[in-house]
Parts: sequence; C-alpha cells; structure tokens
Amino acid sequence: MNSTVLGIIVILVVAAIIAAVLLYLRRRQSRTLRSRFGPEYDRAVKQTGDRARAEAKLEEREKRVARLEIRSLSPEDRVRFAAAWEGIQRRFVDAPGKSVAEADRLVRDVMVARGYPMTEFERRAEDISVHYPHLTANYRAARAVAERSARNEAATEDLRKAVVYYRQLFEELLEPEGVIPAAVPKKGAVR
Repeated sequence: MNSTVLGIIVILVVAAIIAAVLLYLRRRQSRTLRSRFGPEYDRAVKQTGDRARAEAKLEEREKRVARLEIRSLSPEDRVRFAAAWEGIQRRFVDAPGKSVAEADRLVRDVMVARGYPMTEFERRAEDISVHYPHLTANYRAARAVAERSARNEAATEDLRKAVVYYRQLFEELLEPEGVIPAAVPKKGAVR
C-alpha cells in the first residue's frame, strides 16, 4: 500500500471515531436533559419542533436559574405561608374560585420570597421547571384553571384539582431551611 492510500485510511478512521464520539456525547446529553426535565423536555421539543433547539433552550433555562439567588424561607416565613395556605383550604368549600386565585397569588409570593423573579407566567413556569420539573405541567394546568375561573368558566372539580396542583408546588417550595433543590427531578408519583 502506498503512503497516500494509508494516509486516507487513517484520516477516514479518525473521522469515523470523532463522529462516533460526538454522536455518543450528543445522545448522552439528550438522555441527561430528558431525565432531568422529564415531561418538560418533551414539551420543549414539541414546542420548538426541533430536539437540538429545545435542548439549547433547556440548557439556557438552567443557566438563567443558576444565576438567581434562590434561597430557603426563614422559619417565620414558612409558618406565615403555611397559615395562609390553611386559610385558602378552609375557604375552598364556600368560595372555590376565590381560593384558586388566592392559591395562585400565594404560590407566586412564596416564589418571590425564595428568590425567583416575577416575570410573566410562562417564564415563572420555566424557572420553576429547573428545580421542580415533575410539577411544572400541573402548575401550568392550575394556572389555566385560575384564568378560566376569573372568567367564571371553571367547574368546581377543575377548581379542586387546581388547588391540589398549587398545593403540591407550594409544599415543595416550603422545603426545610437550608435545602435548595438540585436541578434533577424528585422521585415519586404526583399526588
């Protein structure tokens, strides 16, 4: 074999190895993001129509939230917010629509106290998805019910589900002092 042919074979083998490594790394990155974001990953892919673009958006979301100063609540704030939630639950039977609106505001207030910025709702949902991806779809569903309720278009069962969804996120946001959630999904089924 002459040296030119051997050189071409070596270049092709090296190129094939590099391509295989890049493909492996890309697939591993996709698996990591899919595992970390769960249903939020699928939503991002569906929304953008392109896996690579969706993954870039999810990575940017992680970077944006990493720059935030997310903090635990003080024991006093935790008690105050928990008491407010108890009031919302007590009033639900007599005023379910009002209770959903109050739950939406209370979750937003807890997020502000924790250090999440209060931009438009979709940005809040994206920010929360970095730490609580397993609850983000329910948070969006609860918000949709709250909006329908404001127009007097929500059934009582929908309002009940919205309060349950808000409660799930609320309880996660009230986590013990000193515990900042990792950007990985928590195990367990949604109640």
